[in-house]
Amino acid sequence: MKPTIIIADDHPLVLKGLKDFLTEKNYNLLATAKNGKIALSLIKAHSPDIAILDIKMPFLTGLEIAEKCKEAKIKTKIVLITLEKEESIYLKAKKLGVYGYVLKEFALEEIENCISSVVKDKPYFSPELISYIEIDNTSSLLDNLTNTELKILKIIAKNKTAKEIAEELHCSPRTVEKHKSHIIRKLNIDRSPNSLLIWAKENQNHLS
Repeated sequence: MKPTIIIADDHPLVLKGLKDFLTEKNYNLLATAKNGKIALSLIKAHSPDIAILDIKMPFLTGLEIAEKCKEAKIKTKIVLITLEKEESIYLKAKKLGVYGYVLKEFALEEIENCISSVVKDKPYFSPELISYIEIDNTSSLLDNLTNTELKILKIIAKNKTAKEIAEELHCSPRTVEKHKSHIIRKLNIDRSPNSLLIWAKENQNHLS
């Protein structure tokens, strides 16, 4: 059985696009809203399985609605659609128990996967968003490294041993090991064998 859904967005074209798409796919669309106040009243009136909400709307934002639903113990699963790629908003959404976070630019491509995942009680967050946040996190972590540490990390990514790195940088292998220890701590990498090499290879594009 298809889940019951309401959608809310203050942009008429986005709202119409979503409505037409869900109707065409035979989803059980109960109602639409053009602002947060109407959206919340519809959720309270209909208790839909899923509410697909724009984050930024007049009167109440999607996040504020999610917060009110959580406080009132309303079981409707909230899915947010947004242009925002901010980590702080993403983290707040997760904290509020939001079930989906879909970027508007991919909304029509991803909304079916999102609904399908949410119905199975599995949260869905846009892959583009996750990858953007991870890139952002990686960049900020790398800012903590000194120039020497960055240089060593780049060489590690080339599969060079501590001895080879020491020869290249004209220092002792012991000094290299000390730098490696600092890098591991600053990047929050676990200390299992080859973990630094694996991290360096996976994030090589950030080191260039």
